[in-house]
Amino acid sequence: PKKELNRRYACEVSGLNFNGNCIEVTAKNTGGKVAVFVEPKTGFVKLINKVKPISKGSSAVGSYRQPEPNRIVVHGKCRKQAGPFAVAIERPAAFFGFLLAENLAKAGINTNGQLVEKTVGDDYNVRALAEYSTPIADCLARCNKNSLGLAAEALLKTISANSNPDGKNGSWAGGRQVISRYLLGLGIDRGQFYIDDGSGLSRQNKLSANAITKVLSDTYKSRHWRVYKRSLAVGGVDGTIARYFKEEQYKGKIFAKTGYMAGIRAFSGVCSTADGDYIFSILANNTNSKTRSAFHDIAKAIFD
Repeated sequence: PKKELNRRYACEVSGLNFNGNCIEVTAKNTGGKVAVFVEPKTGFVKLINKVKPISKGSSAVGSYRQPEPNRIVVHGKCRKQAGPFAVAIERPAAFFGFLLAENLAKAGINTNGQLVEKTVGDDYNVRALAEYSTPIADCLARCNKNSLGLAAEALLKTISANSNPDGKNGSWAGGRQVISRYLLGLGIDRGQFYIDDGSGLSRQNKLSANAITKVLSDTYKSRHWRVYKRSLAVGGVDGTIARYFKEEQYKGKIFAKTGYMAGIRAFSGVCSTADGDYIFSILANNTNSKTRSAFHDIAKAIFD
């Protein structure tokens, strides 16, 4: 939805991503006057402060975008401090370039000209100064343990690029094709899946629990299982299920990925029991406040 485009989970995806393509906003009430701050400090984003000071009660501060790019209205009420909270920015590649120029200037290195957004071809006279590649294990952990949709979208485009002869120009369409070929190769009927994006936030995505368990089973049997298992959230320990499964018989023994949208929940992974490992996948539509507890009870029943 348009009103959610400034949320962390709905940030823009780029070939050049920095700071999760978000800024962190904080509101502070000092002597009845509220000031708003942004981190990292930058002139790329303009904050419009409409936060009202209060002397009692709880703080509640949020934000929304204006039509002009990267003009963000911060609104609500603040008693002492609210935030920091993440706000997605627009034009993420330009965001990085602007921050780079600002920090070079702070270091005494002046830059000339203007920031220009354009595609640079192989024949363009550019000298690479440094290159850094994120290990796949780190990327998977951001996707699974931390449920960072941006990492999943970037990974989808990366597998597309790696499937191209030149290893470049990854696309969502190309990534969807690679995933579809893999699923079909596992013997999963085309009627059991439809891949629309990498993060799973599109409501056009369709996937059966059978398809997910086949993917997990295939990965479990492969040499990549240890790396993949470490990327999953661990019950009672870390990630999106750190607060749950704290009891001794479950803690550290449930490795899973959670999924949530309004009216939809998903919970898939592996339970490591005394009798061996059990792969599971639970998907539900038309959910309510009791669905998560029901999911957790099912996972616990695998042990009990």
